[in-house]
Order: sequence, then structure tokens, then C-alpha cells
Amino acid sequence: MQFKNKLRLMVTIGAVGAALSMSLVAASSSGAATASTSKNTITFAEGPGANPNWIFPYQSCTDFSVSVINAFIDEMYRPVYWFGLGASATVVPKLSTANMPVMSNKNKTVTITMKGWKFADGQTINAESVMFFLNMYKSDPTAYCGYNAGYGIPDQVSSAHGAGNTVTINFKVGVNPNWILYNYLSELYPMANSWDITAPGKTSTCATGAYGAASTNAACKAVYTYLTAQSSKTSTYTDTMWQSGDSGPWKLSSFDNLGNVTFVPNSKYSGPQKAQVKFVKEVAFTTATAEQTALRAGSIDLGYVDNSVLTTQGTPQKPGANWASVASNYNLEVGAPWSVDYAAYNLNPKNPQAVFLDQLYIRQALQMTVDQKAMIKKIYKGYGYVQINPLPPVTPSAISGGASTKNPYPYDPSKAAKLLKSHGWVVTGGNATCEKVGTGSSDCGAGITKGDKLVVSLEYGSGVPVLALQVNTEVSEWKSIGISTKIVSVPFDSVVSDCVGNSSNWSICLWGAGWIYAPDYYPSGESLYVPGASFNIGKFSDPALTAAVKSSTLGTASLKQFANIAAKDLPDLYQPNTTNNYTGSGIGEVIKTLKSKIGFTPNSLENFMPEYYSF
Repeated sequence: MQFKNKLRLMVTIGAVGAALSMSLVAASSSGAATASTSKNTITFAEGPGANPNWIFPYQSCTDFSVSVINAFIDEMYRPVYWFGLGASATVVPKLSTANMPVMSNKNKTVTITMKGWKFADGQTINAESVMFFLNMYKSDPTAYCGYNAGYGIPDQVSSAHGAGNTVTINFKVGVNPNWILYNYLSELYPMANSWDITAPGKTSTCATGAYGAASTNAACKAVYTYLTAQSSKTSTYTDTMWQSGDSGPWKLSSFDNLGNVTFVPNSKYSGPQKAQVKFVKEVAFTTATAEQTALRAGSIDLGYVDNSVLTTQGTPQKPGANWASVASNYNLEVGAPWSVDYAAYNLNPKNPQAVFLDQLYIRQALQMTVDQKAMIKKIYKGYGYVQINPLPPVTPSAISGGASTKNPYPYDPSKAAKLLKSHGWVVTGGNATCEKVGTGSSDCGAGITKGDKLVVSLEYGSGVPVLALQVNTEVSEWKSIGISTKIVSVPFDSVVSDCVGNSSNWSICLWGAGWIYAPDYYPSGESLYVPGASFNIGKFSDPALTAAVKSSTLGTASLKQFANIAAKDLPDLYQPNTTNNYTGSGIGEVIKTLKSKIGFTPNSLENFMPEYYSF
């Protein structure tokens, strides 16, 4: 949900990132050395500090990112329904392991018929393969980042069963068919029986058990414990067990402790597009600068440049002049993100600064001192969109329902300063101090005491020059109205771990580019903003917003009301939404000798599909 929505990283990923959404220089020790040395190898640059670190296609939010899913897991394991081909973000029936779903019983029943493709070990991908995932999901929903309490699968499922190639899921109520397909069926990954174990050689019954039965739940929990333990050890990734479950066009050949990856073709892949080269190498980098060094050497085929090295303006639809250092060998490519770009607020009561962020007027003041237009022009060289609500910037009107495109909080530091003053804050020595306690319309607000200074902490991803510029710009603007900021910069994976896994040691979290809407592709917000949502990491809660989410998920309303409420209520700090490349990092670079059957416009979901590339 970047993470499915997936955490998206910018090299600035969006992540969309994307967003989603949307990942993190000296090159790694194997950086330039692993580059293409023949026309049989495609070399791909991982996002800075965002090397894949999870292989099991069932993961918690700390591992639910573009770098893990789009550029790693999806090369090997294919979901029931595949979304995104070329620049498109829509469902692709020919690349899905199942035929298109059939809704019936007043949208209370969905029937899925598998195509009979094969896993690498020869097992047919059938109904049992899907029930394996569904049974695991039912046994402990909170273990999976796609879970949203009270929504979709599994909470609204009354029964599910599989036989032969057919899976039938019955819901407690009628559901929005597009929402179920785009946000829940899209997340199902068929899993091989060779994974249904609790130890080497010790088989279990998670795949074959009855859905929801106590014995099935117990079996699945034990399998989950084993598989997650194995997935946390990158040394296991080339083991026979993981490779036996391959259903995608690529098999993992090597994986080192730096995150350098080599794929080879999966000869058992049943899909329509087979691999055209012998190797795909994904190269790890700690910073964008190191990756750019590899580009100058011509040792990367698909990579990125930090916006800061570009000297001319472009647009999200049309690139400007390329970086002179690589222009002779590479083409610059950009694409629109299917993501929301934001920094998360921590409203958890355990966070001592939550008393400030709980106040809408303070969130408004913070938002009004984020000069998105100027940052897009000066920092991102034109490659970005102003974000005013949770919808992707290119959301079709058929989905948005005509949501307002007017920014309710445009850049206006003078107005932001007056807003703080009108609520009892006095700025002395550059620091805003509360002088008027209380909960009235002209008071500081609940929980704030006399003499409190308006200070927030911000954690962001390191190794990305333009992101550091963006943070420094925002912090400077906030300081101009009396808001002080304590800054912490750590690698992308650490930002994700801190902000997802700890509810008290951060106030504003900016991993790089928000949330890419994948693999729940309908941007209805239940993953981000309703109480108990899988990625509501800041504990935001607004009954009106929750009601709007329900009307577009359990009902068939458009996203207009949801978008308009979220624009005004500011559940997050909206940030400039930057254009996509192949890793969610910076501006895409493609070596001129590479050929593609689907074009080179980066996919809006940040899919990496090297099977379509050749020399």
C-alpha cells in the first residue's frame, strides 16, 4: 500500500514514492563491478540504502516497501492478480495467475478460477495455493501489513473454500467489486506446498486445512513463525525452499549481505513474457552520489540521478535536458506516480509532542509553511506535483468523483504566524511559547501548559541530497514562525523501522516520498487513516473521515468526500509528490542500448519488469 500501498522512497521514494507509494555514496563494494559486461545482463540500481531485506510475500509493515515487493519479491512470486504494465496502473489479466474474478449473490460472493500455471518445483498453482495464503491471513491478520480491521479480507469474510482450480469467498455484506479486486484480491499470493512446513522436513496443514478452523489457525501460525524466521535471514534466500515456490519469470541466483542481487530466468514460468536475457543484477548503493558515480562509468543500465544535478527545468510529463555527465549514454525518463506524498504525524499519546500535533491549527500552520511550488521548481527542477489530499495527483475524475483541486492551505507564512498568535502563542527569541492556556478558540489547546515551547522532532531518510534540501527548507520556514524542530537523519530502512515499530520517539516522519497505492490500488484510505489500519502509524482518528472511507468501500460512493475531508483535516503533512522512475528514486536513467517491449516510461506503481527488456 513506497509499502501497497507500500512505503515509497524518493531519491529525492515518491513511492508513490510512490507514493505509494511510495527506499534509501560510495558505491557498494560490488557496485560498478556488478554492472553489465555483456548483452546478456541487465543491471539495475537499487534505491540508496533501500536494499531488499525480505523474501516471504507475507510481511509486516516494517518490510512492506517498493524495494522489497516491486523490485524483488514480484520478480520471483506472482500474485493472483497483476496490476501495472508499461505506464499503466490497471489490472493486467494476461499476467495474472487467475482469470478475472466473478461477483455474484449481490456482491457478497466472489469466485476466482486459477489458470493452472506452475511453481518452479512443478506443482500446479491451484485453489489450494491461494487458500494457503487465505488461511494464514485468517490465523493472524495483524501480522500482515495489508490488514485493515473491519474491512475486506479477512474481517468481512464469512467463509472461504477452494477445490481444484476454484476459490470461492463469501462476504458478510455486499462489497464494492472494484475495491475488493483492487485492494484485497490484488494482495493474494499463491504459495507452494513446499512452504507448508514448520521446520526442514516437517510438513503442516496450513494449505489444506478448513478456513477459520482452530486447527488450521494453529497450523498456520506455526508455519508463519518458521517462514518469517527464515525470511529474516538473508542467507537463506537462495535455499531450495524459497526457490521451489517461484511463480514469476525470475529465480534468485545470488544475494549478498550488502543487498546485491542476481536473478536468472525461471524456466518453469507459465506467463506470456519470458526472460530475454540470462541475468538481471540489482546493485546496492548507500547514497545517490555513489549510484551516480556508477552511471558516469556506464556500469548501470537502469538507474537514477538526484534532481540536484540537473540544470534545466522539466515537467512530470516531459523531461528536460539530461545531466551532462551521462547524457551521451543515457536517456532521462519520468512518469506520474500513483501515490500520496506526505510526512506522517505521530498523534499517539505516548509521544509527548502529540499535544501540539493534535491541534488542527498547528497542523495548518505547519502545512502553510511548506512551499511545495517553490520546492518543486528549485529543488526538484519541475519534476513534481503539489499534494493537497491523499489522492494521487493524476487520479481520474471517475475515481476522484470531482474532489476539489483547490489547495485549502497554500503557502502563506504570514497567515501561519497569525494563526499561532491567535491561539495564544507568543514568539520571543525565535521560539513560540504558549501564554494563553485553555481549550477555547483563542487558546493553545488541550494538554498544552503555560510556558510550553512549540517544538517538534522530525526523522527523515539519509543519503538523498534533495530530500535533505527539502527538510532544511521546511525546518527553516517553521523556524520563521517560531516552531523549532529537532532533526534526526538515518537510512531509509531505519526510518521505516523507527516510525512503524515505535510509537513514541518521533513526531514527524519523512522516509522520502509517502505511500504508493500498491498492491491495494484503489486510493480509498482505509490502510492509512482509519483507527486500527495497517499503516495508520500516527494513530490518526476522525469519525467523519472514517465514515467517508466506509461509504466508498462498503458502498459505491466516489472518493470525493474522503479527499475533501482529508484535505481540510490534515491527517498528514502533505509534501511535493515527485515523479517516478524504476526504484522510486530520483529521475530515471536508461542506457541507450537497452530495448523494451513496453516502453521506458516508468510505471506509476514502480513495477520493475526486466523480462520485457533486452539489448
